[in-house]
This record gives sequence, structure tokens and C-alpha cells, in this order.
Amino acid sequence: MKKSIVVLCILFSLLSFSQQITLKKGKFYVKDNQITSFEVKKLFSTNLKSQSLFKEAKSKESLGGFLLGIGIAATITDLGIGLFSDKNYPSALTYAGVGAIAISIPILSGRRKKIEEAVEIYNSEKSSLGTTHSTFEFNALSNQNGLGFQLKF
Repeated sequence: MKKSIVVLCILFSLLSFSQQITLKKGKFYVKDNQITSFEVKKLFSTNLKSQSLFKEAKSKESLGGFLLGIGIAATITDLGIGLFSDKNYPSALTYAGVGAIAISIPILSGRRKKIEEAVEIYNSEKSSLGTTHSTFEFNALSNQNGLGFQLKF
């Protein structure tokens, strides 16, 4: 049992001194190697605030992209119907499409800021771990999945 705890402590200490994430043109890099969004999500799992901001940004991206796509599709569909038939062109479908596009713009605008803030929080935590004021915490946790222990460096 002692050996397994020592091995776990060593593994957790290796995870806590991981590299910083940089954001260039909407892509994530660690040590000049591009990493996927899934890998970023795994890295953010060590910091609850970064993880929640990243999830919010991805949710905004999904919802905004969906609304933008629906709006563009509705507008183009109504344009096609208006061009190739005798119906009046600006119908309710066009107005609904333009409305969906207008709603998607503010939703999509806040995602970049949330991602940058999540990366900044993650990097500030990682840079402070190597200094002398870092602390060690050991907590017992329980949730719907069971009991466990948490080590924080």
C-alpha cells in the first residue's frame, strides 16, 4: 500500500508541472506543438475554474454555430424559393433566418474571451506551482460515483 501511494504521489507531481498552453490564431500549443481541443480539456481538468470557462466557451461555440448555420440555410432556402418560383421573396423564412444570424453574433462573440481567460488562469496556476508559496492539500471526497482522495500540489 505504501508503494502505491508513493507512486501515485510521484505521478501527480509529474502532472502538476506540465507545460504552459499558448493560444495562437485560435489553436492551442504546448511547447510549439499543436494540441487538440480534447487534450486541452484534459489539461484543464486540473483547474476547475479553467475547465468551467472552457466548457462555457465550447457551449457558446456550439449554440452560436448552430444558430448561424440555421439562419444562413433558412435565408438561402427562401432566396432560392423566391428566385425559382412566383412567390414573394422576402417571406417569414428570410426574416427568421436573419433573426437567427443576428442572435448568433453576440453568442459567438464572447467565446474567444472565455477561452483566453481559461488559458490565462491555467497558466498562472502552473507558473505559481514552481515557486515556494505552493501548498500541498490532501482531501477526502465523495459524490454519486463513490469515495476518493484528492491530492493538490
